[in-house]
Amino acid sequence: MDRALEAYQALGLLGEEQEDEWMYVSDLTAAWRERMVEVASARGGEPLDEPLAAAIDTAIEEIGLVSDPNRAIDWLSTFPQVVLVALGERP
Repeated sequence: MDRALEAYQALGLLGEEQEDEWMYVSDLTAAWRERMVEVASARGGEPLDEPLAAAIDTAIEEIGLVSDPNRAIDWLSTFPQVVLVALGERP
């Protein structure tokens, strides 16, 4: 989850480059980050099995390819949902 949270932060910073959407991006990022931290805390140090870790790594790689702030904004709600569903958690 630490890698997912770091990648999500970078995605949020990219989305904030779209100045007229700054508040929306900031609020959206904070809400989803809070949910992911909540899940990470509840799971404690529970290790991820290999297929699950690979799925999350693939999602991290995918958002790493995003270079356009508008596309980043699109992924700000998608990425956390992908990670949470992979973990078997509700988004």
